[in-house]
Amino acid sequence: MEPQNLTDVSEFLLLGLSEDPGLQPLLFGLFLSMYLITVTGNLLIILTVTSDSHLHTPMYFFLSNLSLADIGLISTTVPKMLVNIKTQSKSITYEGCLIQMTFFYLFGCLDDLLLTVMAYDRFVAICHPLHYTVIMNPRHCGLLVLVSFFISLFDFQVHISVVSQLTFCTDVEIPHFFCDPTQLFSLACSDTSINIILVYCIGVIFGGVPFSGILFSYSRIVSSILRVSSSGGKYKAFSTCASHLSVVCLFYGTGLGVYLSSAVSSSPRKYAVSSVMYTVVTPMLNPFIYSLRNRDIKRALLRLLSRTA
Repeated sequence: MEPQNLTDVSEFLLLGLSEDPGLQPLLFGLFLSMYLITVTGNLLIILTVTSDSHLHTPMYFFLSNLSLADIGLISTTVPKMLVNIKTQSKSITYEGCLIQMTFFYLFGCLDDLLLTVMAYDRFVAICHPLHYTVIMNPRHCGLLVLVSFFISLFDFQVHISVVSQLTFCTDVEIPHFFCDPTQLFSLACSDTSINIILVYCIGVIFGGVPFSGILFSYSRIVSSILRVSSSGGKYKAFSTCASHLSVVCLFYGTGLGVYLSSAVSSSPRKYAVSSVMYTVVTPMLNPFIYSLRNRDIKRALLRLLSRTA
C-alpha cells in the first residue's frame, strides 16, 4: 500500500466515544451540559474577580487567567464532538485537525504553567510575606502570564511540526473524539519512533519541569507552615493553598491516570473515554473547587448576585 502524504489527506474521521446510535442522544445531552456548566462557571469566576476590588490580587489574577485557559481547552474539543453527533458526521478536515491540536496544546500547556505560577505565588505569600507586595507586583504578574503564554506557543509549534512530518495510508479513522497526536501516530505508515521519542521528551520538559516547580514550592510551603507555633496560624496558612492544591491534584491526577490507562489497556476507545477526565471534567470542576473552598470567592459571588438581582 502506497503511503499518502499528509498534505494530500483532505479529512480524518473522528469515531468518538461510542458508535452505538442509541447512545448518541445521551452523549450529546451529557457533554452539552458539561460544556455549558464549564463555560458558565469559569465565566462567573472571571466576572467575579474583575468586578470585585477585593479580589484584585495576584492570586485571583492568575485564577481568572486559569479560568480563561479552561474555557479555551474545553472549547477546543467538545463543540466539534457535539456538531458531529448532531449532524451524524464523523469527519474533520485536515486543517481543522491541525487547528484543534494547536489550541489543545496551547491551552493545555497554559493550564499547566499557570498552575505552576500560582504555586509560586503561594510560595512567596507564605514563605516571604513581608516582600510579597514587592515581588508580586502587577508588572511581574503580567510578565509571568505573558511568559507562560509564549512558552505554550512554542510547545504547540513543536508538536505541530512533528505531526506535519507524518505520512498516512488510506486508513484515516481516529478512535477518539478529537485529533489526539498519539492516535495519529498509530495511523501513520512512516516510521514514527523518532517522532514519538520527541513528543515524550517535550512532554517531560513541559510537564515534568512545571510539576517539579510545584513540588518544590509546596515543600517549602509545608516547611514554613510547620514552623508556625499556633494551630490557628497553620490552618489559616494552609487554607490559602487548599483550593490550588486540589486543582493541582485533579489536573495531574487525571493526566497521570490517562497515561497509566493507556499503558495498561491497548484499547484506543478506553483511552478516549479516560481522556474525558482531563479534557472535560477537570475544567468543569475547577470553578466549583475555588468557589466552594474559598470564602473570598463565595462572598464576592454573593455580592455580585445581590447587585444583579
